[in-house]
Amino acid sequence: MTGADGRRPIVVGVDPDPEKRLALSWAADEAQRRRLPLRLVHAQGTPTGGYRSGEVRPSWEEWNRELHGLGDRVLRDAVSFVETRQPTVELSTLLAEGEPAWILHEETRNASLVVVGSWHLSRRRTLFSAASVALPLAAHAACPVVVVPEPEHITQQPAYFVVGVDGSEHSAGAVNLAIEEAALRGANLRALYVWHPPLLGVLDEHAALDECRRVLAETVAGRTAAHPDVELHHEVVRGHPVDALTQASEHALGLVVGSRGRGGFTGMMLGSVSQGVLHHARCPVITVPA
Repeated sequence: MTGADGRRPIVVGVDPDPEKRLALSWAADEAQRRRLPLRLVHAQGTPTGGYRSGEVRPSWEEWNRELHGLGDRVLRDAVSFVETRQPTVELSTLLAEGEPAWILHEETRNASLVVVGSWHLSRRRTLFSAASVALPLAAHAACPVVVVPEPEHITQQPAYFVVGVDGSEHSAGAVNLAIEEAALRGANLRALYVWHPPLLGVLDEHAALDECRRVLAETVAGRTAAHPDVELHHEVVRGHPVDALTQASEHALGLVVGSRGRGGFTGMMLGSVSQGVLHHARCPVITVPA
């Protein structure tokens, strides 16, 4: 819900497990940096392990009532956590019935960002919780989605963000948001264009790389004007986009990608690149729609 002053809140999906606070921490800190309200959303879909306790009785009415009580408790605990971490952030809460991915997708219509957590599992299992929230949310959201597998960490100085560029409208939006994120933290920005050679090769690899450099330069040109303190480095690298972006982001504060690319020449498509980095990146990943 957009505030009375027109500010769109940052929305965060609240996990029932009190040990999983990484997304909540990231969202609270981001709300403080951006001076935006924070909306805490807990969706009650199919009961998870966190709900299977002696408190939940077999009667459907009592079971439903207990679930609402547990949901209220989850949100109260989350509010207390945020008030301790960022006491000046304006808070609101929503306890909703339905699948978390659908509830959070609806929230993207009026949000600045939507933030969810993740933890890495094998490819043979679902990647993000029993409800598989992050992948469908990132694919269809109306606003940027932040997936937080680990806390922000600075392992190299100066600190930096990484953004993937392919010349599409989505990657242009990703560059804009990456510059904002870097500026908020006083960090640098690495803009990467990854050239993935076709299986049959090319007649002139030198010309192909020159075209990549041209597209990268055009995409980032003039975009730091609003944030002149951000030091921007742009690079063209050869390899698979998922591998190259994941490696580049290993020591980054975060990785920003478009939710869809133009495909074809660059191979920067939602299914391959955005999903791939969500699987493998060890830092917060922000997917940005056009």
